[in-house]
Amino acid sequence: MQHNWSRYLRLIVGFLIATTGIGLFFGQPLLGLLTGLIIYLIWTLVQARKLYHWLANPTTADGAPESLGMWGDIFDGLHKMHQHHLLTRDRLVAQINRIQESTNAMRDGVIMTDSRGILEWWNGSAEHLLGFQRQSDRGQHIHNLIRTPAFKSYFDARDYREPLDMRSPSKPHIHLQVQISLFGDDDRLIVAKDVTRLFQLEQMRRDFVGNVSHEMRTPLTVISGYLETLVDNADDLPPKWRRAISTMDQQASRMEALITDLILLSKIETGENTISDSTTDVQALISQVCHDAQALSGEQQHEITVEVGERRLLRGDESQIRSAFSNLIFNAVKYTPAGGRIDVRWYTDRQGAHLAVKDTGIGIDPIHIPRLTERFYRADPSRHKETGGTGLGLAIVKHVLLNHDGNLEIQSRIGEGSTFICHFPRERLVEVPPERANTDLANH
Repeated sequence: MQHNWSRYLRLIVGFLIATTGIGLFFGQPLLGLLTGLIIYLIWTLVQARKLYHWLANPTTADGAPESLGMWGDIFDGLHKMHQHHLLTRDRLVAQINRIQESTNAMRDGVIMTDSRGILEWWNGSAEHLLGFQRQSDRGQHIHNLIRTPAFKSYFDARDYREPLDMRSPSKPHIHLQVQISLFGDDDRLIVAKDVTRLFQLEQMRRDFVGNVSHEMRTPLTVISGYLETLVDNADDLPPKWRRAISTMDQQASRMEALITDLILLSKIETGENTISDSTTDVQALISQVCHDAQALSGEQQHEITVEVGERRLLRGDESQIRSAFSNLIFNAVKYTPAGGRIDVRWYTDRQGAHLAVKDTGIGIDPIHIPRLTERFYRADPSRHKETGGTGLGLAIVKHVLLNHDGNLEIQSRIGEGSTFICHFPRERLVEVPPERANTDLANH
């Protein structure tokens, strides 16, 4: 490039020297130089005009304008850049079309919005699942088309670790699972998956468990009643029947406990127990549950200690919270050997409120911990049979905590006991009113 520029410069200077020499031949060297400059300027303007018209509409001709010297190289260089640009554009357009075609082939709805929620693009499945119209909805705010309050809160919260379950705004019979991802300059990629079949299967399972549990309760109550009568009059029965009647009574009691837990879990899952915003006095609740736990311990003489922090008021459904706390504390009693220690501690920090139940039992292999909250999962079936547990206690705890925006943490090692911690968010804590705090101090 530097070599060509030097050559062009020498040609221009040579041309001007030649015109000056011609002018000198006629006794007018300055007129010859001026004439040469004018000729070069006119030629340059003509080439610039060609360049202007070609750049204004480069597709009118198959190639670049014809020229000589520096302008010829400029036209050829621009023509090559233009051809390269066209090839790159065609390749990118083909890739974009292929991506759009593959995305349109997906059964999941895919939507792209900017950081403000303005719709930029969506695939065909989004039109079917969400009712978008390609001709009129482009450029609309997504909240104008999806008016579900839960979706607006999910979209604005910017916490997309968990998906959102919702109904389709255009087809209420369709249940969707929505997952949002951030990309670019806070733009959103929204994926809506049709989970109607899974929802129906889950609803069918819940209805089946709930209905069967309710239907079994009545005949089992009758059987338990007769068995209780037989146990009370065991002295009048032949000796060979006494052990059979006693075993039948124990198993009937176990079945009653199982059905009670199934009905409770079904109500919690289906939302029959509406979460109230009442205030629960955690200290009174824990004291009562621990008193019942001491009675459950009986002759095993477990040492149960209770420590409750200052902020002890929790917003939520007291009956569900009682179920969760009692399941954890009663499990500690059941699975801790006689004479063992159980520590129950309620404390608060910047993250929220926490209930920790620690026992000195034989512990649980960490391999089982991820599945402990599944229904009927047994880390140790032999222990489960001995204690008479239903296998639903931790499942109930998990769903209660989910209903209260919390989660369950399990720490355990074989031979070192176990610790179960209920975590509640800070928003669930309620400050103790001054008059109530003064009354509590006076009582103590």
